[in-house]
Amino acid sequence: MKLNIHTLTALCVSLWLAAPCFAQQSEIDPVQNITMDQWHLSLNLGLGVMSNPLKGGDDLPLVVIPEVAYYGEQFFFDNGRLGYSLSQDTPHIFNLVSEFNPETRFFVDWHPSNIFALTSANSLSTSNNELQSQQPRLDIEQLDKRKWALDAGMSYHYVYQQHVFSVQALADVSGVYEGWRSALQWQMHNNIGELVIKPSMGIWYKSAALNTYFYGVSAKESANGAIEVGSSWQPYAKIDARWPLNDANSLRFHLAYYDYSALDDSPLFEQTYSMTAFIGFDHIF
Repeated sequence: MKLNIHTLTALCVSLWLAAPCFAQQSEIDPVQNITMDQWHLSLNLGLGVMSNPLKGGDDLPLVVIPEVAYYGEQFFFDNGRLGYSLSQDTPHIFNLVSEFNPETRFFVDWHPSNIFALTSANSLSTSNNELQSQQPRLDIEQLDKRKWALDAGMSYHYVYQQHVFSVQALADVSGVYEGWRSALQWQMHNNIGELVIKPSMGIWYKSAALNTYFYGVSAKESANGAIEVGSSWQPYAKIDARWPLNDANSLRFHLAYYDYSALDDSPLFEQTYSMTAFIGFDHIF
């Protein structure tokens, strides 16, 4: 029984961590119609993987991915993001938001490949840049555990026809890393016949305090002394496509690329990017 409890806990947390990585959040997707005061539940079943760019980190297979959202008149919960709407007057939308910092996903102890029946091996090539030849890579298993941090801040969305322009800024309110992050994003909603396509592009700014906590090295973690990591600009791109089969089911494809090359002063990275890929079925309850 003890093993079953640990396995179930690892499965639930792994699914919770994976969902925001590829879910198209309604809070940053204000073009679609949202039914108020009603739970929105869906389940994605298929094959996919989220790659881990850190040395010693395991890729996360994506097999069963839930999506959960609820929107009241002002309060909302959307795939792990809790918020309060200050203004919903289209084309301008202002929200107060909070969420767990997503950087923790690369430091999860559990091995999802032992939980899911289908596993996906990492097919990404290893980067051999100049820094890697000068400084040895550190295995994240040798480091202290990174704590979960709660971030809170504000998001703003401007809707223009099929386009959504978003700005958000969040800071650590849990006192874990005492830094902040902000992002700019563009998303387009396009229909080609019945096919619904949503490409997105954006860039994150992450403070030196955030990067140093998650990707730096303390003096007790390395014989070579502490290593601090500076602030960074990290671009990303996503594309999400759905082909409706009926009112409740659709085929779904998702591909996302996150660039970490700006963190080349960290000894933890084995790759300079992370990718998320998924193909499968989406069922709406």
